[in-house]
Amino acid sequence: MSNPDSFIEEVTEEVRRDRLFRLFRQYGWVGVVIILGLVGGTAWTEWSTARDAARAEAFGDALIDALDQGTPEERREALAAVPSDTGQTAILQLILASDPDEDKATTLAALDKVAADATLAIPYRDLATLRRVLVAGADQPLAERRTALQSIAAPGRPYRALAEEQLAYLLIEEGKPDEAITALTTLMQDQEASASLRARLAQVVTALGGTLPETAGG
Repeated sequence: MSNPDSFIEEVTEEVRRDRLFRLFRQYGWVGVVIILGLVGGTAWTEWSTARDAARAEAFGDALIDALDQGTPEERREALAAVPSDTGQTAILQLILASDPDEDKATTLAALDKVAADATLAIPYRDLATLRRVLVAGADQPLAERRTALQSIAAPGRPYRALAEEQLAYLLIEEGKPDEAITALTTLMQDQEASASLRARLAQVVTALGGTLPETAGG
């Protein structure tokens, strides 16, 4: 390489270094902010996790204390007084709705409150809808129960298989055993159907005089 070429290369390199230095002085604070943000974000995550764990533990302890109360009325009063956040409130309402034999109207009202609360996650609301249909039973018109179950039986919903099971039982209630057998045997072959659900469906199909699918029968 000739001396002029070497000189030009050295000058170019110095210009690059000077430009890089000026850029660093001008924008170097961005990197500092990013680093501080990462450190702060990690600390915030750890603090939030610890806080949520403490809240969950306190909520669980309060539930246990409430459920240890003597009479159903005392348990309901104690449960109603338990402090809770949004997600915990849904759990609390479902627990409040777990004693329909004592007070069916209160149970249905609690489940309706959960099912209608759009701020809650879908699993909470769908579970409340499913339990509401089961608790109401024949006191709720069959068409209303079917509509409610169909709303949570869509693909991807968390309790779809259980809703499909109840929809099949509605066919039995309507006096349509053949259609019920078809619905039940189809559900038995559904990948989302649990082993316990398949066993329960098999018993109903057999009781109705139907034929079990080969995979179920084997």
